[in-house]
Formats: sequence, C-alpha cells, structure tokens
Amino acid sequence: MNESIAVYPGSFDPLTVGHDDLVQRSLRLVDHLIVAVAETATQGKAGLFSIEERVDLIREVYADEPRVEATSFSGLLVDFAQAREARLIVRGLRAVSDFEYEFQMALMNRSLWPEVEVLFMAPDSRHTFLSSSLVREVGRLGGDVTKFVNPLVKVRMDERFMCDSKE
Repeated sequence: MNESIAVYPGSFDPLTVGHDDLVQRSLRLVDHLIVAVAETATQGKAGLFSIEERVDLIREVYADEPRVEATSFSGLLVDFAQAREARLIVRGLRAVSDFEYEFQMALMNRSLWPEVEVLFMAPDSRHTFLSSSLVREVGRLGGDVTKFVNPLVKVRMDERFMCDSKE
C-alpha cells in the first residue's frame, strides 16, 4: 500500500496555532505531511524570519511528530508536490475572501497536473481571524501573542523583537 502524502504550503512567518490546527487535522487524513515554506512570496510583506529560520522552527515544533516534515521550496507548488509524490495539497480558508484566490490557484494547479487534488480546510472557529501578518504586527508593537503561537515560536519572536529594538 502506498503512503498518502500531502503538502501544506505557505509562508508560515510565523507558524500560528491556526496553522497547527490544519496540520493536526491533516494528519488524520494522510500518512505524511510536508509543511512547505515558499521561498517566493506571493505577497510583498516584510518578513520576520528567514526561510531557514521558519523551516527550523517548524521542525522544532513538530520534533515529536515523525509524520510531519518541514522543508522549503521554490518554483511552482505543483512541480514540488509532483516531485515529492504528494497528490494532495492542503489549503486553509479563513474567510470567503480567501476562496476566490485559492480556487483560482487550485484550478491552475489541476490544469498543470491533473492528478493533484486540493483540499480546502476551514480553521477552527477560534482561529478564523488569525493570520501570520496580524501576529507579526501585534508582536512587533509589543502585544502578547502567547495564545496565537506555539511557545517555541513565542520565544523566537521575543528574541527577534528584542534584537530589533536594540538596533
């Protein structure tokens, strides 16, 4: 029997509890989940962590979960998924506004590789407002992000903001 593999792509800058919700729920559906940090940003936003730091953080957070792999990718997501034999792409939809863009991307990916399926997952209702951009901004302005990120991520964010305030 073949192992079922899914790719969960994103910027993960930083990884939030909303992302974790989708990771945990995806693991109910697949044998192996690749959390793939996109090296090419689709939106021009000021980053908090480098690509390597994000991959390392994801590895730390899921160190006790052997079915989660963290890596980065460049180029087309569908090419990465095909190369990794992942026939499923997991995407989160927080609001209706996410749907149009994600639907268009799903159709494009399917036209590039007809065997790929895209699974849209709604987050837990407690996380529908949550985005990495908002968490970064709250943290950057001195707000408490404890309930929005894993404790390991919180430590790294605090370290980063301490360094930034000294410059």
